[in-house]
Amino acid sequence: METKKILLIRADASVSMGTGHIMRMIALAQAWQEEGGEAVFLCAEISPALGARLKEEGFLLEKIQASPGCREDLEATCVAIARYGAESIPVALDGYQFDADFQLGLKNAGCRLLVMDDYGHAAFYHADWVLNQNISAREEHYANRAPHTRLLLGTKFALLRREFLKYRGWQRQIPETARKVLISLGGADPDNATGKFIEALDPLHLEVKVVVGGSNPHLPELEQAVESLKTQPSKIELVVNPKDMPSLMAWADLAIAAGGSTAWELAFMGLPSLFVILADNQVAIATELESAGFGVCLGRGIDFKKDSLFLKMPTPQQSFNIFFDFMNNKSFRQQISLNSKNLVDGGGAKRLAEIFQKKK
Repeated sequence: METKKILLIRADASVSMGTGHIMRMIALAQAWQEEGGEAVFLCAEISPALGARLKEEGFLLEKIQASPGCREDLEATCVAIARYGAESIPVALDGYQFDADFQLGLKNAGCRLLVMDDYGHAAFYHADWVLNQNISAREEHYANRAPHTRLLLGTKFALLRREFLKYRGWQRQIPETARKVLISLGGADPDNATGKFIEALDPLHLEVKVVVGGSNPHLPELEQAVESLKTQPSKIELVVNPKDMPSLMAWADLAIAAGGSTAWELAFMGLPSLFVILADNQVAIATELESAGFGVCLGRGIDFKKDSLFLKMPTPQQSFNIFFDFMNNKSFRQQISLNSKNLVDGGGAKRLAEIFQKKK
């Protein structure tokens, strides 16, 4: 009987890191499964809910007993590489805590290494492949790299989980007025931008579904806020750790979302979106999405105030309410939807798994 090919994935999730690194690695692990392989997640930090999700997907989960990115973490990861097959094994590394020295240590252990990156965070790249799935990916971000390092850049490599792929060919209907709003501001949202949007949208007579990760430290207060708003004009519902994000995106008329990995899921679903910057690495993504006609950037979530939450100010003398304009402008949303669907084709994870399957 042929032994399954192993893919090792080193990634973490926490309140400070969010859940995006794990979620996009789930997409890669699913594609690896479909190629007949087995995925093993090595995690120093992960919530119980995400750990359960990995096991439900049929992945193995091993805990790293060390602080993410430290020397003990590197040593434990190298031990796992040796245990599972060293030179024959691909390793995917996803997280800003993994610097050039960490990469070099893994390469010295003999593996084939992929580094998932968003903006060129490392001083040098020793990996066999660097994948940046963002619209803002540029070769110059990786000028300091080894001669053998291959760059995989752009939304062609956007990693979408398999639950999205059943929507290939699905046609979105764009209503005259968008009244169904999906809020998805990451799995953690430490500054509670979610709470600000709930408060601001409540008077507007909308249907709102708010996606919240189980690691969100503000979950109890969000639950209390939504409960207190049940007699108010809008219908607002919290959805905690949803297993079927595509159906929520299909339901919605527009989204308010973080400018991270969720952007590529929204693009695939053709959902017109307003993007919020929740971390420095999202600045280039959110602003370039707006300038290229794939959505609108609302700015930094931490700076929002209820009274001016949706105001854009092209000049000090002018301002307009972008949310109401977006909600009521069907042709604008229709164009964004069409643009977005052409941005992501859903084949990124499969392309990457196939690259991994090839021997160097």
